[in-house]
Amino acid sequence: MSVKIAAFGRKENIKRLKQYTKENKQIEIIPQIYNKVTEIIDLMNHVYQCDVYLFTEAYPYLYVKDKIQKNLPIITVPYDEYMVLTSFFHLLKETNRPLGRLSIDVLNQQQVNKVLTDLRMDANSVYVIDYKSGVPIDTIVSFHYNLWKEGKVDYILTTIHDVSKQLTKLGVPNKRIHVPIINMKQAIEKCTSMVQFNQDKTAQVVACYVRVRKTDIHNIDTLQQQCEKLQAILKLFAQKTHSSVVRLKQNKFVLFGTKEMLTYVTNNYRHFPLLERINEMIQIPVDIGFGLGLNAEQAEKHANLAIDVCAKSPQTSCYLINDSQETIGPIGVKKHLDPAKLYQALIHRARLNNETSYHFIDFITLRNNEPFSSHDVADYYRVTKRSAERTINKLLGGKVIKVVGEEKPYTRGRPRKLYKVE
Repeated sequence: MSVKIAAFGRKENIKRLKQYTKENKQIEIIPQIYNKVTEIIDLMNHVYQCDVYLFTEAYPYLYVKDKIQKNLPIITVPYDEYMVLTSFFHLLKETNRPLGRLSIDVLNQQQVNKVLTDLRMDANSVYVIDYKSGVPIDTIVSFHYNLWKEGKVDYILTTIHDVSKQLTKLGVPNKRIHVPIINMKQAIEKCTSMVQFNQDKTAQVVACYVRVRKTDIHNIDTLQQQCEKLQAILKLFAQKTHSSVVRLKQNKFVLFGTKEMLTYVTNNYRHFPLLERINEMIQIPVDIGFGLGLNAEQAEKHANLAIDVCAKSPQTSCYLINDSQETIGPIGVKKHLDPAKLYQALIHRARLNNETSYHFIDFITLRNNEPFSSHDVADYYRVTKRSAERTINKLLGGKVIKVVGEEKPYTRGRPRKLYKVE
């Protein structure tokens, strides 16, 4: 599979991207070099025959994201805690004095707060401005300049080229935060994963976010060890389900898959081997969120929603959110089911024969009493859709099951109704 990436960035970043990908014949970088952020839209209007947009800077993407008209996947190089940490390290090495009395601009202030906490630094000596909500360049420059002029800071770290340029003109000591090569690598891997699944428009895409929770009782070394163990577990899972796994942060991973991963999940609602293995090997709570979608972007969005649900549980947990945004889970936790009571309802109210009744009980048990469609019944019984619908109608008529929602089809057609045992 050949992946054509339209990479938007300044000359130095595009050069680094091309250097990293030059040995990979399956990846073609289509350079979109700009000197001013205002040039990006014009570049986008003249780039053709690419599979994905890649932005190497966070601020320029925020500037143009609402103006993008073409319907292509968009990936941004992650501006994360690791980038903040490496910038602190380089500053410490260059100045040879304790960190402090500095100001910094980042995409999200939480990135700096987490690093300061991990390094046990005095947060009062570091001034932070974040621009995730779209702060103008002049406001960011004024923030840094006023702190320096008032004698509160000695140095400025900035993630934005234009801010560095203006501060230099004002005579303010500053340093650009450069994106680590590992962040570039993650973005490229994410581009190839997303394109791989978007090229098959009829495929049901599954995304999975896996996150090790950071807690006050675990130090950085312990967290790192646990994350390395988790990465090894996820690599084996990815091989088994023909999916791809990318490490996004020290404690967060994303997997993309299609039919094999979905089959694995739906066949293991009740006993989930991945969850059991993680519980066995990892001593820190882990959140696992699966998302289904018509494309990788939608699946990823739903996986994010699922992982937020996990955060409400005090221990390791796993949830799935389908493309109708219905929550399924917790996966791997047995839900109560009374087989004897269900059997009586199937025989006497739905008027099913013994064999069909036993098969249906097995089907519901396997799915851990999660919602199902007539398509799921047809697959399990190995019968036609028409035959499955006849069984569904008997179950509805006997009030054994009820309609609980719909799921959108992954090709053309009407939405499928979802059912659950009453």
